Amino acid sequence: MGVFVSIPNQRTVYLNGNYIPENEAKLPFRDRGVKYGDAVFDTTRTFNHKIFKLEEHLERLYRSLRYVGIDPGLTIEEMKVITEEVVQKNLPLLNENEDYWVSQRVTRGIVDPNERSAWPDYTGSTVIVECLPLPLATRSKLYRDGIDMIVSSVRRTSPEMLSPRAKTHNYLNLIMADEEVSAQNPEAYALMLDHNGNVAEGRGSNVFFVNDGCLYTPKERYVLPGVSRQTVIEIAKKNDIECIEKDYDLFDAYNSDEAFITSTSFCICPCRSVNGRVFKNEAIPGPVTKLLISSYIDLVGFDWLSQYTDYPVVESPRL
Repeated sequence: MGVFVSIPNQRTVYLNGNYIPENEAKLPFRDRGVKYGDAVFDTTRTFNHKIFKLEEHLERLYRSLRYVGIDPGLTIEEMKVITEEVVQKNLPLLNENEDYWVSQRVTRGIVDPNERSAWPDYTGSTVIVECLPLPLATRSKLYRDGIDMIVSSVRRTSPEMLSPRAKTHNYLNLIMADEEVSAQNPEAYALMLDHNGNVAEGRGSNVFFVNDGCLYTPKERYVLPGVSRQTVIEIAKKNDIECIEKDYDLFDAYNSDEAFITSTSFCICPCRSVNGRVFKNEAIPGPVTKLLISSYIDLVGFDWLSQYTDYPVVESPRL
């Protein structure tokens, strides 16, 4: 039987009321989050060690919880305090030029009384709050060269089946698309279509296209509406750039001037091509993308672009 040994200077995790070393955070294998992916989560990041839009991320977390019917047993304010405490406990482990992903994860716990017999004290939902350093070095190349997207044959879950607007642990739909594309090109990123054949999203990322100075992004009903996505929409408005949510098919995508993805960790990352078609404006980033990146940096008061690009280029950027 393996023995868990505490590791010095390891990250601290919140698990069901306790702050403990990361390698001591264990779940029963009958937890429904482990068995079925019956859980929701949300993730923000720090900029210069300060958490970005925590309230907005927690509001989305609680919308996802309400959708799937899980009670975390904590108010949003309590979850906020716990999250801030986890980050504070882990900041001493960061280098000055690093930042964290910060995640809350809530599973349904053990529901079946027969299954709970081996864990009689394990009641209610499971709540985890944790953080992990951003993969800065492995993504430096992407900001230099742009992301090549390949359309997967795996379609994004239809809202008639399960709403993609909920951020759940059931990520297999997205992972299968990612694995298929990785087998073709390990450095490409998967672009998924919705069930109608229109562009949807990537794994953990929203996508924007630029055409004639106007932004286009898929309708919220068919994607996870990212906080970074909304941030870009707000930034575009301040810069008098029209942003339209619409059905955008591959004909539209192939004829776009520029494209970029948004996510908590990437913020904005330029794309170079989709299915081998290089976007009409071959600059990386294109002029509209460059303007939005600059405005995003101004908004957060931290040069996250240089944080990525100052790292030497290394392989395996898919994290």
